[in-house]
This record gives sequence, C-alpha cells and structure tokens, in this order.
Amino acid sequence: VQLVESGGGLVQVGDSMRLSCVACTRTSSMYNMAWFRQAPGKEREFVAAINWSGGSTRYADSVKGRFTISRDNAKKTMYLQMNSLKPEDTAVYYCAARVAVADGYDTWGRGTQITVSS
Repeated sequence: VQLVESGGGLVQVGDSMRLSCVACTRTSSMYNMAWFRQAPGKEREFVAAINWSGGSTRYADSVKGRFTISRDNAKKTMYLQMNSLKPEDTAVYYCAARVAVADGYDTWGRGTQITVSS
C-alpha cells in the first residue's frame, strides 16, 4: 500500500483547506487511517483518525470543531477538511494507515506542507 497526500500550500489565518490522501493498492481492503502533523522542531502529533468504514472518528483537542476527517472508500481516498486555520496549524501533514498491525499505524505518506500565514 502506498499513501499519497495532496492539497498542501500557503494560506492565511482563518482560511480553509482540504487535504487528500489516496491509498494506492490493488486490493479492496479498507484500513483504519489517520492524519498526523509535525511542526518544525516538534515531534509528530496525532490530528484525527477514522475507522475503515468511516463510521467512527476522533480528533485531537487542538483541532476539534475546526477539522473534519472523512473518507470515500470507492475512491480509496481520505480527506481532512481544515477550517479556521491558525498559525499553529503550520506543519507537515502525514496520512497513515493501519495495514498489518493490530494497533498504531505502519504505513505512511511522504507528507504535505501546510503554512498558515498571519
């Protein structure tokens, strides 16, 4: 499975942006997936997660109410809709999938940069 993120860029405070993550796989298997981010000089942190069917989601407190995670299994794509962006949302955003492990995430995309300018 290969994960490919897209949708990053430079935005202004208060703007919205949507990230996409395509799971490139020949199988029809669906995976629990998540978004993480890493700001300069900081450790990678959890942002949001969604289960294989899309019926269950959870969020980091820092993005709750502003970000929405979703997925379209027919397109093998996961999304992160980000609203009311803040400078502290500036980071490289990574998508992740739980492919061959019982917990956590073992497959990662290469990341996409989001910069929120004030």
